[in-house]
Amino acid sequence: MSAGAYAEFLTQLKEKNDLVEVIGSYLKLERRGYTYWACCPFHHEKTPSFAVNAADRYYHCFGCGVSGDVISFVKEYENVDFRQAVEILAKRVGLEVPAMDNREAEAAQKKKAQKDRLLALMKDAARFYLNNLWSGRAETHLEYLGRRKVEPTTMKKFGLGASLDFNALPKYLLDKGYTAEECVLSGACGRTEEGRLFDSLGGRLIIPIINNLDEVIAFGGRMLVKTDRAKYKNTCDTPLFDKRKNLYNINLVKKEKRLAALPNLIMLEGYMDVISLYQAGFHNVVASMGTSLTKEQVRLCKRYSDTVLISYDGDAAGQSANLRGLRLLEDEGVNIRVVPLPDGLDPDDVIVKRGAEEYKKCLSAAMPLIDYRLLAAKRKFDLSDPYERREYVREALGVVKEAESASEREELLKRVSQEANVSYTSLLRDLESAPQRTEAPPPPPRAREETDGGRKAERFVLAACLFNKEYAKNCNLYEFGFRDETLEQLSEYIMEEREKGAVRPSGVFDLFGSDNAELNAVLEKNNGELEDAVAEKYFRDCVRNLRMREIKEQIAVCRGASLQAQTLEERGEYLTRIKELTKKLSELKRQEE
Repeated sequence: MSAGAYAEFLTQLKEKNDLVEVIGSYLKLERRGYTYWACCPFHHEKTPSFAVNAADRYYHCFGCGVSGDVISFVKEYENVDFRQAVEILAKRVGLEVPAMDNREAEAAQKKKAQKDRLLALMKDAARFYLNNLWSGRAETHLEYLGRRKVEPTTMKKFGLGASLDFNALPKYLLDKGYTAEECVLSGACGRTEEGRLFDSLGGRLIIPIINNLDEVIAFGGRMLVKTDRAKYKNTCDTPLFDKRKNLYNINLVKKEKRLAALPNLIMLEGYMDVISLYQAGFHNVVASMGTSLTKEQVRLCKRYSDTVLISYDGDAAGQSANLRGLRLLEDEGVNIRVVPLPDGLDPDDVIVKRGAEEYKKCLSAAMPLIDYRLLAAKRKFDLSDPYERREYVREALGVVKEAESASEREELLKRVSQEANVSYTSLLRDLESAPQRTEAPPPPPRAREETDGGRKAERFVLAACLFNKEYAKNCNLYEFGFRDETLEQLSEYIMEEREKGAVRPSGVFDLFGSDNAELNAVLEKNNGELEDAVAEKYFRDCVRNLRMREIKEQIAVCRGASLQAQTLEERGEYLTRIKELTKKLSELKRQEE
């Protein structure tokens, strides 16, 4: 299929999938005029700021700035790639997804067939393990779960299973018609040097890892007897599974979010912590599966809540893990709270030994990252020892120095003073004598003026043209030199669409995607804040200012060129051009007055 034909298919797909109906199947929408509103699914909020524009077929959140069309919504909400989002929407309306050309069609068909086979294999493997657990031959596995106080209903909720040996699973899968290559590629089986297949998680308690599309993509396995092998083991990375991009229990969290907005997510370290807390009534729990937090996992968290409560083990190793990964959360703009746990206990221990109410108290005591860093520093040292107390003060001052405000530094410094029994005055002197972080210099006045003034004018003019405002229909965008590449491409798109008959606002997402900051800034100009008469006047002011900017720049170019002119005749031509431009500039200034 040609690129043009594929583009036509995408247009048809978007027309058949009504944006309001699709988003309404995920969110509760409230209609106000021509716009539908909801609480944004991509960040936590109590007041709806997520707007669905039915006429122009796009959505925009005035809280976090996310925008897009029906494909980008499904892509972001379901956490899938573009092709998968297209497949979901095509299935919804009974369309078949074509390929771009015969070669791609063959490759895409082969890749899809392989993925479907691997997913079917993993589903069959999960059923095999589940049947093992209840076969009467998994006493050791059930005994372990009983000691952990996991109830049968919870075992079934999470699809827990049992591997009884290293040979039964490969035989079962081969008998089902899967090839040895598929068994290995899925990660369910390994292969010896002699070519013999074996269960990759042989003899372990099996925990299925399910993605947000309810597909079994991997397994975790827990050893039940003491051995020199790792206590926990995951399926290796496969075409279905990348542990850096997945979170355990995200499938059930997604269902919770559909029922109601999640105020926060509780981030845990392991499977059993998740299972124990879920059983105790904490359904907003996920786990990073024993790895340090990755950027992909952090971004996945943000789709469900913008507040994450980190609840790792209460021992020193757990504390260190906290501090290693939390910078990523800060960098991605996530509101972080760290849950302090009793020394030596993990979340599951708190639930089993002290009960759900005690864990709720731990959650209530969740503290900002900088406060937790002070607590972690304090736990490292014996403050009764003079030397260790000094080491604590040195490390604590390094933490306090990174506080964002003077009031926060004062509060933290008072805490260090009390804990280390050192006067506040002396600590303040030490803090002030320490080297301070250098702030980036402010932008020069001209750059700031361009960002604040010229850029706003560019965005407003483009928004008026993009949304087909009557007063903007004759505006020639080619006469303006847009400073940003996105805005320049957007102006070209608008002019080309006009030549075809009408501008389609939703078409911009085919060009830029849904996470382009400049595009989102343009879309925000269509929020109806200005009455039509006021908006028309502001539009004309913006057009005039942009024209004046162009003329001023042309004058500057001509002046520079006149100084480099080789002949008097050439210089005279530039001076004549400067005179003409200056006259135009004066006329525009008179209109401004």
